[in-house]
Amino acid sequence: MTAVGVVLLGAALASLVLGPAGVDPWGAIRETLDHLPFVSIDSGLSEQDAAIVWQLRVPRMTLAGLVGATLAGAGGAYQGVFRNPLADPYLLGVAAGAGLGATIAIVSALPTASIAPFAFVGGLMAVASAYALALLGGARRTGATLILSGVAVAAFFTAIQTYVQQQNADTIRQVFSWILGRLGTAGWGEVRLLLPYALGTWLVLLAHRRHLDVMSVGEEEAATLGIDPARVRVTVVITATLGTSAAVAVSGLIGFVGIIVPHIVRLVVGPSHRRLLPLSLAGGAAFLMLADLVARTVRSGGELPIGVVTAFVGAPFFAFILAASSDTRR
Repeated sequence: MTAVGVVLLGAALASLVLGPAGVDPWGAIRETLDHLPFVSIDSGLSEQDAAIVWQLRVPRMTLAGLVGATLAGAGGAYQGVFRNPLADPYLLGVAAGAGLGATIAIVSALPTASIAPFAFVGGLMAVASAYALALLGGARRTGATLILSGVAVAAFFTAIQTYVQQQNADTIRQVFSWILGRLGTAGWGEVRLLLPYALGTWLVLLAHRRHLDVMSVGEEEAATLGIDPARVRVTVVITATLGTSAAVAVSGLIGFVGIIVPHIVRLVVGPSHRRLLPLSLAGGAAFLMLADLVARTVRSGGELPIGVVTAFVGAPFFAFILAASSDTRR
């Protein structure tokens, strides 16, 4: 736990003091501390540099932490409730639904502020559709039908999104910019929008971490121990999906965080969700802060979409997990 805390603190400091703008590192730290309650410190920064720190870097760092923690926590919860190491927060079509909602907002030339709520509603609609379809197949008894329903719904929503894009080719660049993930426009408004959803998601998932440990032995065995697997599954999935939808709405589609971080944590501390979930939250925040730092510093005169950075790390990691799972089944 201490090591993860040190990594998180280091990632936050790196995000704060490093960047294309040449701001004095100690001045950036003092400027941030000056905004804390009951703290008054002269940062020594110019008005412009102070604005860069407090209006750009700090909200972007905070939003990266909130999004990363929410996606990683949701990933750990999904993997636990479905007992599937390849499960991630986009499993039930959240990404496809959010992408469709954002695409509709963009091609309709609506204000930029409308993209987030449209993406949020789209993600929730996709998950609701997946659940409605799964209930027809008996998802109350098993999560397998729910996963397959999510795949089907995601394919359907993606097809609609592709059609809408092709009918509005002039907005394709803007749509893809959102789909690849971005924190470049992050401000305190996005932080305030996501914060209540993120905190609520964390609290509910952490409250169910012992139930997830019991369910790891199997749903029938869990039922004999006094756990209602269907209730736990519904609560955890809906909570994780709600948090994921909110995160996607403000940051775009940032993949692989929900797979990479829980697996690394599991390798270090073991499969118990009592430690896995809280450490995944902290690890996810640190991971996305560092990924965002790479995205905005690796190119001179511009920045990479953060989704590209996470994909560079996540795609090989996903292949490794898939290969390891195949070897285990043999």
